[in-house]
Amino acid sequence: MAAALSPDVILMDLRMPDPDDGVEATRVITASQSAAVVVLTTYADDASVFPALKAGASGYLTKDASAEQIEEAIRATYRGQTWLDSVVQQRLVAAVAGGPGAPPDEPARQQMPAGLTVREAEVLRLVAEGLSNAEIGERLVLSAATVKTHINRIFAKTGARDRAQAVRYAYQTGLAYQTGLADKPQ
Repeated sequence: MAAALSPDVILMDLRMPDPDDGVEATRVITASQSAAVVVLTTYADDASVFPALKAGASGYLTKDASAEQIEEAIRATYRGQTWLDSVVQQRLVAAVAGGPGAPPDEPARQQMPAGLTVREAEVLRLVAEGLSNAEIGERLVLSAATVKTHINRIFAKTGARDRAQAVRYAYQTGLAYQTGLADKPQ
């Protein structure tokens, strides 16, 4: 459709039916057209943000953005500017500076129980510490929607029906004891 309609700005979701996802669609569109791509998605985690920006997205918003923010992003990218949600801006600064919220180094990744990702394990550890979704979002520089998505995935992967069962799982597997996903204290 983009090739046929030649739009100036495209709002792109990252999770789309196969065969292509939003990142691949962004890559194809930005390589072959002058359209600006603004990602509008639920996900603001490293595995979503960085590939989308590398693929050529000019803007990145989470779905909790207001209509005014979406309009502002469309207008800014139309003018050739970059427009990023504040959560995404914080993640990028953290990644460059290597501070809290920075993506983990690849060698530090480890095999997690139940197929959890490193980020899901971090979220689960913070749930086990008793943090609310808002507090987890603040600590990890994630939107509330992203925290909720991680928690739902944790429930699905661990078989937990609620936070209490997830906390129990975290203690049983030792994730609740891990700081920065390091080893249990001796």
